[in-house]
Amino acid sequence: MVRLQHSLNAWGTPGFPDVAKQEIMQLDANLLPLQQGLSRSSHVTDRPFEALILGSHEENGHIRVKAGIFYSGIIAGCSCADDPTPVDELTEYCVLQFDIDRTTADASVTLQAE
Repeated sequence: MVRLQHSLNAWGTPGFPDVAKQEIMQLDANLLPLQQGLSRSSHVTDRPFEALILGSHEENGHIRVKAGIFYSGIIAGCSCADDPTPVDELTEYCVLQFDIDRTTADASVTLQAE
């Protein structure tokens, strides 16, 4: 479960985008649907990801935050000695929506088709 307490506390302040960005970037990448967001590679790397807050608003008791996520992926080969697949990292990008509950700070995360 993703919990964004600092973002909830900062809602309505000028610092909200920065707080949300930092809190999202501190999340464990395994809690995010990054694998499903891959478009150029086949596996997400362990490298840190970068978040960019695209927008936010309040709706139905939730704070909706749209964030662009920049992360790395690789094209995994067969691990054979003669595998011609390069192990280069590729930059990936996806848009995630975080729906933060206004009372508990629990957040659901969904991949957006953008």
